Amino acid sequence: MEENKNIPEELEEAEEAEETEAASEAAEDTAPETENDDEDDAASEYNDTAAQYADIEEKLAEANDKYVRLFAEYDNYRKRTAKEKTETYQNASVQCIEKLLTVIDSFERSLEAECSDENYKNGMQLIWGQLQNFMTQMNVTEIEALGAEFDPNVHNAIQQQDGTDYASNHVCAVFQKGYMLGDKLIRPAMVAVAV
Repeated sequence: MEENKNIPEELEEAEEAEETEAASEAAEDTAPETENDDEDDAASEYNDTAAQYADIEEKLAEANDKYVRLFAEYDNYRKRTAKEKTETYQNASVQCIEKLLTVIDSFERSLEAECSDENYKNGMQLIWGQLQNFMTQMNVTEIEALGAEFDPNVHNAIQQQDGTDYASNHVCAVFQKGYMLGDKLIRPAMVAVAV
């Protein structure tokens, strides 16, 4: 009977061995699937990360493009407003000097007139000096005319004269002085030209 008792134990051991073997075979069968699943998950995660990276790069490029355009627009605006400001100041200066020129012309003619009162004449000379200083500070210069070659850009010829001591096509008389503000013409010189 002892042999019969060993048989069930041997059967149980055999059954346990079979179960263990089946379990290990099942584990081997599922292990590659788990590895494949892990590889698929890793590839999927990599693709998702790559897609997110591409989106971020695209958004960054778009933001950078917007920034560059905005900077260029601002730089153009800054330059344009600076230019407009300079032109506005220069135009206002030109208008002011232009209106003052008639007073200067009259004042200069009054200095040429005969005057017996020396104190009065000296006072007028001082005022004339102050006007000349003001014109210099404003960068206003008189256009060279008498004896200069005629330049239609700065001279306004109202007459031609024969038999002068000046060469042909040169200014032989000045009727009204011309002035420039920097490089901008305020008023052309009114002149006669030798023929």
